[in-house]
Amino acid sequence: MDRKIVDNRKIKPKHYKYIAVGSFILIIILILIFRDNTSTFKVGKDTLTIEKVFRGPFQDYRRIIGQVEPISIIYLDAVEGGMVDKILIEEGSLVKAGDIILKLSNSNLNLSILNSEAQLAEKANFLRETQLNMQQQMLTLQRDLLQLDYDLIQKKRVYERNKILIKDELISKEEYLLSEEDYQLTCKMKQLTIERTKQDSAFRRTQVSKISENLRSMQTNLELVYQQRENLNIKAPVDGQLGLLNADLGQSISPGQRIGQVNVLTTYKIKAQIDEHYIDRIVTNLTATFERQNDTFNLVLTKVYPEVRDGKFEVDLQFAAQLPENIRSGQSYHISLQLGETQEALQVSRGGFFQSTGGQWVFVVSQDGKYAKKRNIKIGKQNPLYYEIIEGLEEGESVVVSGYDMFGDNERLIFK
Repeated sequence: MDRKIVDNRKIKPKHYKYIAVGSFILIIILILIFRDNTSTFKVGKDTLTIEKVFRGPFQDYRRIIGQVEPISIIYLDAVEGGMVDKILIEEGSLVKAGDIILKLSNSNLNLSILNSEAQLAEKANFLRETQLNMQQQMLTLQRDLLQLDYDLIQKKRVYERNKILIKDELISKEEYLLSEEDYQLTCKMKQLTIERTKQDSAFRRTQVSKISENLRSMQTNLELVYQQRENLNIKAPVDGQLGLLNADLGQSISPGQRIGQVNVLTTYKIKAQIDEHYIDRIVTNLTATFERQNDTFNLVLTKVYPEVRDGKFEVDLQFAAQLPENIRSGQSYHISLQLGETQEALQVSRGGFFQSTGGQWVFVVSQDGKYAKKRNIKIGKQNPLYYEIIEGLEEGESVVVSGYDMFGDNERLIFK
């Protein structure tokens, strides 16, 4: 009798194909999950600039270009208007304070001076006439007063005599009364004359004072007019060099018009422009240096101009000690401006990568040197040669510092 054989295997041959298909699909999924999806870019290693990250003294300075200027510039502005009559000193000449550089002519001003002189002479004559009249009036009053004194003495004597005679009835009462009235009238006339003399004297003093004050005012005005005429001579205000003269013979000059400038040559300063990125760090008394003909010259920042134009602001630097030989206005120097103290720091060389990344990331070369991978970093201070690395890199690592424009958005560089 035949016995039915039961297949106890859990996985039967017909299942193998399903297992194979499932395994294949699982492998594909795992490959897709765990494969490296980093975008790559192949580049020749010899076309790149690669630098080592190192630790050392970091000099916090900035390279700027400065131009030599006189320590001070005094501008020549016309106080009075006129026509250029004479030019006595040419541009570039050395001048002393008070030297006449050019002369202006102004016919209206000359006419004004003549009128002022005539008015002053007329007023002076009037004052002299007034004083003479007052003197004559004063003499007349004094003469009248003397006459009254004489009359008073006579009439008093008559009155005193009649007063005695009337007691003895040697004269009539009418005669006595007439002498008394004449005496009293003369006393009153003298008192009135004295009062008039006082009033006339006070009036004369007041009138003379007013006329004299008016005369002094006219004299002051005339002196101002003379000063205006003197202002037609454009003079050097200080010792120096006539650096600019914007005037030609016969040219009409308006009041307040700038004619030129005098450069003070006692010493020089250097004016430089700095990127506004550093405006918070630039203060007075910062030190700077530059080299010329193997000599190093020290500077001190003395002034920071607050206005920013085209992304830059200006500063003035003065020499701390000696000046270069044959220094001239307009010369340019490459200056190292010290922004802070030298400190130990992790550094990497400057390069074109910063323009592409803003210093936020770099390509770091692998230890085997076969590729470079993108890595985020943080840059601190910078000087013309190096960037200070705050985080993201280790000492001894290699970094691609040349430009990244050709790499696009790829995150890994494969070296060919």
